[in-house]
Amino acid sequence: MSLRAVALLSLCLATIACQRPSEPVTHGMVIEENVGPQDGGAISTAPVKVVPVEPETRQRILRPRAAARPEPVAEPRKRWDGPLELTAGAASISCELDYAQQGDGEVLAKFDREGLEAALKPCEDAGVARLRYKGKITGEFGTLVERVTDVADELDIHKRVLDIDSAGGQVEDAIQVGDFIAESRWTIWVREGAICHSACVFILGAGDTRMIAGQVGIHRIIRMSSTATTRAQLNAELRVVYDRVREYLERNGAATAVADLMMAVPNRSLRLLTTEELELYGLDGVNPAQDDLDRLRLMRKCGEDFVSRRDSFVRAFDKRCKTPDTDLDALNDCGLKLRTDYGFPDKACPAESPLSEFDRDTAALEPPKGAARSVSKAGEGKRDGDS
Repeated sequence: MSLRAVALLSLCLATIACQRPSEPVTHGMVIEENVGPQDGGAISTAPVKVVPVEPETRQRILRPRAAARPEPVAEPRKRWDGPLELTAGAASISCELDYAQQGDGEVLAKFDREGLEAALKPCEDAGVARLRYKGKITGEFGTLVERVTDVADELDIHKRVLDIDSAGGQVEDAIQVGDFIAESRWTIWVREGAICHSACVFILGAGDTRMIAGQVGIHRIIRMSSTATTRAQLNAELRVVYDRVREYLERNGAATAVADLMMAVPNRSLRLLTTEELELYGLDGVNPAQDDLDRLRLMRKCGEDFVSRRDSFVRAFDKRCKTPDTDLDALNDCGLKLRTDYGFPDKACPAESPLSEFDRDTAALEPPKGAARSVSKAGEGKRDGDS
């Protein structure tokens, strides 16, 4: 073949490749185009206290620690003090989990107790509420989650879904609201078409259960309030921040390796995590830290057989339902069909059964509070709440 023919063939192939429709990137490294440093991302602004390490000490240890143990990041929010506005996002409340058919409910416009009670009151009978949030992770978002939780508690709405779509935001705000979410029994959704990038990953890690059909991505934290003038000074500050992140991830059941992985990805870029990585790092499915607590509680309340069937269901769900490019609606539908194979919803413990947020009649099926229930092989009677 002549050189001219080779050149023409190469040109034709290049033209065909350019005309070929591009496929969406679902994993690996992509470029995140930020308008500015504050546009999403993982931004750290809290003060840090750096303790210098002497040169001789630096030589004696393989990985020098230039910072003392992390000091408290922020004071607890006084969530009902003063008005609340969402300047970096939008939120809505729905009593329906079928977002494909029912939508996302009414957009929240009032964030005082009266306004949130009006929005959540229709969800009282079913005991299920879905908070849809699209925007940055800020202190305002954290206050919103805390207020919604308070009102949901008052209305006995104990099935809560945070349906999130966020490019990230403030690291310290994410950690603070994440710790609150960890104690407040939230399921986190990242549905198809949605993203959970940067600081949003800390919110994802806090949920009791994480259902993911959209993109989850990480990159390096930016120190916006830094006074560093050298790489060493900036590294010392970031080491304090990453220590905070590691401790947060550890106490909420996610792998501390996520923090190390973040450090290697430039902030202008984004590493999308694969399904396998999400499972490996403890960011998908049942939260392992919460699972340890639930196993003890459910053993006492619902019995060994219930816990055994629940474990089997979780394993089967991960194997059969979680496939690439599955949308969240299909993922939920697969789980609802699968759970019947394992005897769920359980007649004695319907509200504790997997995916019970989809069951509208769990309150009617649940035995009255204080009613005796035999839950052990030996037949020992237990009451709800017994330890």
